[in-house]
Amino acid sequence: MNARIAGVGMTKFCKPGQQEPYRVMASKAIIEALKDAGISYQHVQQAYASYIYGDSTCGQHALYDVGMTGIPVINVNNNCSSGSTALYLARQAVKSGAVECALAFGFEEMQPGALGSHWDDRESPFANMLDTLAKVSNAPEGPLALRMFGQAGTAYIEKYGANPDIFGKVSVKTRSHAVNNPYSLFTNELTLEEVMNSPTIFPPYLTRFMACPPTCGAAAVVVCSEAFAKKHSINANVEIVGQAMATDLEGSWTDPMKLIGSEMTAHAARQVYEQAGMGPEAVQVVELHDCFTTNEVITYEGLGLCGEGQAEQFINDKQNTYGGQFVVNPSGGLMSKGHPIGATGLAQCTELVWHLRGAAGKRQVEGANVALQHNLGLGGAAVVTMYQKVN
Repeated sequence: MNARIAGVGMTKFCKPGQQEPYRVMASKAIIEALKDAGISYQHVQQAYASYIYGDSTCGQHALYDVGMTGIPVINVNNNCSSGSTALYLARQAVKSGAVECALAFGFEEMQPGALGSHWDDRESPFANMLDTLAKVSNAPEGPLALRMFGQAGTAYIEKYGANPDIFGKVSVKTRSHAVNNPYSLFTNELTLEEVMNSPTIFPPYLTRFMACPPTCGAAAVVVCSEAFAKKHSINANVEIVGQAMATDLEGSWTDPMKLIGSEMTAHAARQVYEQAGMGPEAVQVVELHDCFTTNEVITYEGLGLCGEGQAEQFINDKQNTYGGQFVVNPSGGLMSKGHPIGATGLAQCTELVWHLRGAAGKRQVEGANVALQHNLGLGGAAVVTMYQKVN
């Protein structure tokens, strides 16, 4: 049996230093999701808490403000795909019949600036990736994420001869969507000139307005079976019709684009389309992992939204926005909302559920019946999920 989305909730993301404690943000998102579902916490049989910056059992600490019912609570850390990993596990528990109702929630209190390791006294899980990057490219030095995603963008331009302004055009598109999202941190539009002339953060192409900011926030999703929804009179009319998590494959690390997950994205997407019995042509709205606009461009092709090497034409023809084939990141994406890592994947789910319900306000994608989500973590994991509106 497929799992249904019973309720969703999230907090407005904010800059580091302006946040409430993670316990408070998380409990607010959970209470909102339960209220949206129309059930009490006592109905939840398992919970999955996603975060990466915090001690073990932070999930319990956050959840205990909502209730203490003795249920299993599993803390999830899968880098930037942690939120979708929690959703993956909650859906798996419901789909298997182990439980009828599960909760996935995520939160993060981020620090300003580029992401860095908090465990410098031991081997980094990215050591082999960085060694490989040095072998397959001439990437300049810099923080991990900048090096990986910046060099992937350079590799794309070199391989396909595209104009580097495509990365800036994606920023402009995304910010134009954020204007209509009250949950977005940034709601001012950008011009292509502003993006391209903003300070370079990784040469030669990556500028400041092509990178998402660190933010703090929380999001939560209630997943249930169809039988549970009927029993409790829940209007759970959004179904997960396909979901897959993929990690790196033998031979994945042969170029900078594959190092940031292009191959595992494509691998997960193929599984999802097979499970759902429909391909990307059935999709109207997409939330994908645009931590950098270079990754959004590369992910268009990994998800099959356009053919290999065709992202430039796809962008120039505005097939990634309202009036085009797909509306990609109507929320404003990570580029506009920011990226509170544990919450990101669940916030993506929340946005897509709102569209499928017809409840996305001014940014509503008209006629949205099928939605696609992509959440990526270096190191690595890619989670792709397809949702469908059902009767």
